[in-house]
Amino acid sequence: MKFVKQILLLLGAIFTINLNFMCVKKAVKDYPIKPVTFENVNLEDEFWSPRMEINRKVTIPFAFKMCEETGRIDNFAKAGGLMEGTFCGDYPFDDTDAYKIIEGASYSLSIYPDPKLEKYLDDLIAKITAAQEEDGYLYTGRTIDPEHPVRWAGKERWSNLIMSHELYNAGHLYEAAVAYCQATGKRTLLNIAIKNADLVASVFGPDKKRIPPGHQIIEKGLVKLYRVTGEEKYLNLAKFFLDERGHAHGRELYTYSDNPGYCQDNKPIIKQDEAVGHAVRATYMYSGVADVAALTRDVDYIKAIDRIWDNVVSKKLYLTGGIGARHRGEAFGDNYELPNLTAYNETCAAIGNIMWNHRLFLLHGEAKYIDVLERVLYNGFISGVCLSGDKFFYPNPLESDGKYEFNQGKAERKEWFGCACCPSNITRVMSSVPGYIYAHNKDILYVNLFIGGNVAIEMDKNTVMIRQETRYPWDGKVILKINPKEDKKFAMNIRIPGWARNQPVPSDLYRYLVTNKEKVTLKVNGNYIDLNMKKGYARICRKWQKGDIIELNLPMPVRRVLACERVKDDLGKVALERGPIVYCAEWPDNGGKVLDIVLRDDMHLKVEYRGDMLGGIAVITGEVIHLDSTRTTKKGMTKSFMAIPYYSWAHRGVGEMSVWLKHDQ
Repeated sequence: MKFVKQILLLLGAIFTINLNFMCVKKAVKDYPIKPVTFENVNLEDEFWSPRMEINRKVTIPFAFKMCEETGRIDNFAKAGGLMEGTFCGDYPFDDTDAYKIIEGASYSLSIYPDPKLEKYLDDLIAKITAAQEEDGYLYTGRTIDPEHPVRWAGKERWSNLIMSHELYNAGHLYEAAVAYCQATGKRTLLNIAIKNADLVASVFGPDKKRIPPGHQIIEKGLVKLYRVTGEEKYLNLAKFFLDERGHAHGRELYTYSDNPGYCQDNKPIIKQDEAVGHAVRATYMYSGVADVAALTRDVDYIKAIDRIWDNVVSKKLYLTGGIGARHRGEAFGDNYELPNLTAYNETCAAIGNIMWNHRLFLLHGEAKYIDVLERVLYNGFISGVCLSGDKFFYPNPLESDGKYEFNQGKAERKEWFGCACCPSNITRVMSSVPGYIYAHNKDILYVNLFIGGNVAIEMDKNTVMIRQETRYPWDGKVILKINPKEDKKFAMNIRIPGWARNQPVPSDLYRYLVTNKEKVTLKVNGNYIDLNMKKGYARICRKWQKGDIIELNLPMPVRRVLACERVKDDLGKVALERGPIVYCAEWPDNGGKVLDIVLRDDMHLKVEYRGDMLGGIAVITGEVIHLDSTRTTKKGMTKSFMAIPYYSWAHRGVGEMSVWLKHDQ
């Protein structure tokens, strides 16, 4: 049966490659490391497979339903003259919610053919086609009523780019169009995107309009169009938009009250060295910079985003992988400004952080980028969607007193938002998770994430099939069964996570209280081998044959985490981790209160897996001290304690929650 599955997987990979060839022209230069795209990975994983199914069966249909109920779909029909009415909604970027869900649905179609879903997308694309103006302009907030455009839009096209989101809308359109073409072979949406991009290229450029987008993402979208069409004008335009930042060129630089870098327009990109401003705009831009750098070999671009990454991971990264501390401007704060109760940590910023770190890995081949990606993926990203797939967080704080309102209301996930960028964004990233597991270049195969399933990888004129078996993140044992089509020598780079090497993040921003002395072990065909570490990977270089088996064991003790002393909000506090999972204490498990918990170093903590709790989780239990009414502790007065994975909080009502607990040595 397993052999049959592997054959079907290989045939599916060949079919996908042939289908993609209809849409994609390969760029001559690109990232030195190539990701194994998600459609070539067949998940069979205890943790991620149910989430992928919920995304496919619940979140994507639910998100389309909400777009219908809130008028986002009708706006295309109104702009196209298919129905009467005014623009429905408050924001000029509402079009992008449909685009992002189309992208997520397309990724899903690549793995799970669904004629009903495909028909729905075809009908929606017909409305988008009708909404596009003759010259390629596509922006329902203006087209429906040009004399009274949606708020934030200027009186004329492209006249208020800091907030109009005209180019932001275009970027998401391009990404959706490429995804749908690759999934189905149909060019209907791609033709719309190309027509729009040609218009944008005719308006903007060195000797034309010299204004960069207010909200970045068109840069990434243009790169995808370049890869599809081979048209260098799209790559050149992406670089032009990036190069325009930090230069006045007859305009005022983008500012936002006390935050002059709101749109990362405060300095030319190659001179930037700190993450500032709107966190989503920033990470989308950094991803676009990486794409352009990979295709143009722009060393100054790479140096700039490397400097900015160092700033983020050493001074502005939450333990959960979240970024963007401030509600005002949805922005990065100052260095070491990491409040917990008021943390913003927008779900879209977590998504941008995943995209950016993956690209940096493809550029540099270092495991530290995947360490950050994994931290975001298992904590700050999936916390943004409930276990049933139909309620969402916009911000993701690390503490709740049950009173502070941060999610457009109470401390609980909501079905939808007026600004619904996060729910629609989740659909596309959840669908693409399998694409972060593996990568390769000519003679190195990278295993980045530990997620069960099968994959067929084409490398150096050989097909390498891998079956991964694991209960990660609850168990650190990973088995990789290697079956190359031909016996051949190449290197397997197995990531040894930073947390397994006594390093929570690739900086001194956080550290473990106690060094774990349990050793990571690695076997090949039952024989222990040395780790032979290279850039965070255990490298195994040998001639691989059918039936070879790699066994990796990552010890997973409970770890106490301390923050750098310059993080004032975490002074005198301790957090808990196990493997890649960050934990929190929540009120239902701790007598209704957690903000008065004191965790001493000598208190023993143990782990228990509970399959019937919150979708199946490993909990941490033990004894802790609770402060009494005088806010003091009495020796020996202990109470039972439980911590749950951070991503699973807020499923049982509103109350106290905290990642960081009071620390008593």
